[in-house]
Amino acid sequence: MSIVDEKKGFTDRARDVQQKVEARTQRIGKGKYGRVLRMARKPTNEEYERTVKITGLGILAIGAIGFVIYIFRELVVPIILKALGH
Repeated sequence: MSIVDEKKGFTDRARDVQQKVEARTQRIGKGKYGRVLRMARKPTNEEYERTVKITGLGILAIGAIGFVIYIFRELVVPIILKALGH
């Protein structure tokens, strides 16, 4: 902390921080993400339900693939290794 900051009171430092935060939030709408944020809206119930279903199916599919790999590693690979004499 500099000497100038030490002489400032708590409220002056808090005000400076608040001004920096407000300046950043004003720039958000002008940057490369501004258009996306301006176009964003709350999804309808139908859109939300569809998204939840698709996400759930994706999670189940990835879990099933992992389970198949696990079963293959635990059951099939030892049989193959025995047949090869390892």
